[in-house]
Amino acid sequence: MQKNSRIYIAGHTGLLGSALVKKLEAYGYTNIITKPRANLDLTVQSVVDAFFKETTPEYVFIAAGLTGGIIANKTYPATFLHTNISMQDNIFEAAMKHNTKHAVFYGSSCVYPRECPQPMKEDHLMTGPVEVTSEAYAAAKFAGLKACKAYNNQFGGLRFIALVPNSMYGPNDNFSIENSHVLSALMRRFHDAKVEAKPSITLWGTGSPRREFIFCSDVAEASIFAVKNAGSLENTFYNIGTGADCSIKELAEYMKEVTGFKGSLEWDTSKPDGAPKKLLDSKRFLSLGWKAETKLLDGLKTTYEWFLSSADKRL
Repeated sequence: MQKNSRIYIAGHTGLLGSALVKKLEAYGYTNIITKPRANLDLTVQSVVDAFFKETTPEYVFIAAGLTGGIIANKTYPATFLHTNISMQDNIFEAAMKHNTKHAVFYGSSCVYPRECPQPMKEDHLMTGPVEVTSEAYAAAKFAGLKACKAYNNQFGGLRFIALVPNSMYGPNDNFSIENSHVLSALMRRFHDAKVEAKPSITLWGTGSPRREFIFCSDVAEASIFAVKNAGSLENTFYNIGTGADCSIKELAEYMKEVTGFKGSLEWDTSKPDGAPKKLLDSKRFLSLGWKAETKLLDGLKTTYEWFLSSADKRL
């Protein structure tokens, strides 16, 4: 990938897409292609095909998609399924038709089985029933992973690379309590509790489940690394994780520190905990020479700084 290569970022205003743009610009890439959602409907094949014909991107990062937390997934499963499959399939086909050199697709740890051995290895992908609450979204990601492998098998090489990050966070995330993921929802709750001077926050469960979180900038770095080292890749799928997890209780304490909330933490143990552990085995990708650099507390501080300065952008 050369500094003047034509690089298309699908979803450039979102959590990962904005991190990719920022990282590529910092590295001196000068031909980054973006187009707002209002002017490019990725769910329409003819529109996507015309865009690729006009711009002929050499490299594509597919960071566009419809995401959300448990409530959103339960409420709009058909929308999650249709929107995500349409977007990714249209981009795959256009990339193939217009001779894109490499396209990076992003899977999700929710595609791993609900009862997956820990840490979760790439060989475990799509081998059992997934978490029911994210079934439709997982099905779309399942289709995307299968598509990457199918295109590679049919046309040869590793033109399509699938990276599977664990729970991603950072600037430009969705902070809606109803529609966001656990980390961003917690940050919003702690912030609101601080502003309202609440004496305490009550969280579900015991706080003992452990989760792995990765900063969006590290996933962007991994994406660029994957394309630049495509000649060394031997597989279609690669986990992208930090190799470290923390308990929800530890995360809550970090949130308290970062947001400056002075109240106490209460745990409603009558509520379910969820899976005890979700940790990716990222050795396959780490062996190539990449590693995540951002410590969780540092990433949370950076994210909260953005949250405070971007009231017009956060949900």
